Amino acid sequence: MYEKEIEQLQEIIDESKNIVFFGGAGVSTESNIPDFRSAEGIYHQAYKYSPEQVVSHSFFMQHPEAFYDFYKEKMMVLDAKPNSAHLKLAELEKAGKLKAVITQNIDGLHQAAGSEKVYELHGSIHRNYCMKCHKFYSAQYVKDAPGVPYCKCGGVIKPDIVLYEEGLDPETIEGAVQAIANADTLIIGGTSLVVYPAAGFIDYFHGKHLVVINKSETARTVWAELNIPGPIGEVLGRIKGV
Repeated sequence: MYEKEIEQLQEIIDESKNIVFFGGAGVSTESNIPDFRSAEGIYHQAYKYSPEQVVSHSFFMQHPEAFYDFYKEKMMVLDAKPNSAHLKLAELEKAGKLKAVITQNIDGLHQAAGSEKVYELHGSIHRNYCMKCHKFYSAQYVKDAPGVPYCKCGGVIKPDIVLYEEGLDPETIEGAVQAIANADTLIIGGTSLVVYPAAGFIDYFHGKHLVVINKSETARTVWAELNIPGPIGEVLGRIKGV
């Protein structure tokens, strides 16, 4: 399946010197991390509050108990392991081909696979800080805490993730945009390009090859030299060593 497309992708990767990967939830679903927007995703399940409400800044401030009930159960998947997509991207970076991974995911699986240059647009569950004294805590500490996790100083601990109503980190944006602008090849994978401002970053790409690997059509129509409508782990897993 997708033999011709994978052959074409191999050729593109072989001739590229500066690849950037831009990924979304579909990269993590193959590691059994639930996404938000697919038919089975979190946004389509019934809760007392809508997930959009729960993962907003104002909800976190007003209802930290309800936020943490949802966050710990649905968003903190600490036993997930990197899949073929994460591993192949790390391999391409080691080979000097891939210059950066830009991800909308918060699970840290790219780093777990060995990727070093990772721009986490929406933060990470692995960084959590006290809102009072700014001391950092691990994901395990937060997961194991009963109810709302508190710092030793008495402050509430907040995950270092970008909630609705919050802005993206300016340094992360700058690094991601710069990486895309300098790339000769941009591979977009596992994202429906729904979430802004992240989805708009691809407009900075002016390189040679644009590749989209996504099971469903993207919400934004982007010109792509190559479209592969398959699972990203399966597709990248078939790319031979470089």
